[in-house]
Amino acid sequence: MINRRFVLTATLTAVGTLAGPAFAFVSRLFDSKAFDAAQAAGKSILVEVSAPWCPTCKVQKPILSNLANQAKFKDLVAFEIDFDSQKDLLKKFGVSMQSTLISFKGAKEVARSTGITNAAAIEAQLDKSL
Repeated sequence: MINRRFVLTATLTAVGTLAGPAFAFVSRLFDSKAFDAAQAAGKSILVEVSAPWCPTCKVQKPILSNLANQAKFKDLVAFEIDFDSQKDLLKKFGVSMQSTLISFKGAKEVARSTGITNAAAIEAQLDKSL
């Protein structure tokens, strides 16, 4: 018997197939367990330290969003740290300013930048974690 859930699932699957593959890493709030698991699995990781009032962070967001849609970054795991409310994590990562991007390949930090808004430079940093 066909029900609404079946029809909805089939429709979404068909639309996704027609639209092509969906890439996009999604930045999520930092979670220690998920971060540790990603490092243990040898994943490519981005830690983004931002603040809602930061103009540089606002410029970085759409750049990261555009890069997230590239196939080469489909397996990148991204975490966001709020500069104002997660001071313990700032200490853990040795961060003193918002708009800091930290790239990891597994447990190893491979790149770090603060305040960059050049799309090519951000992409080059993310490439180091692949």
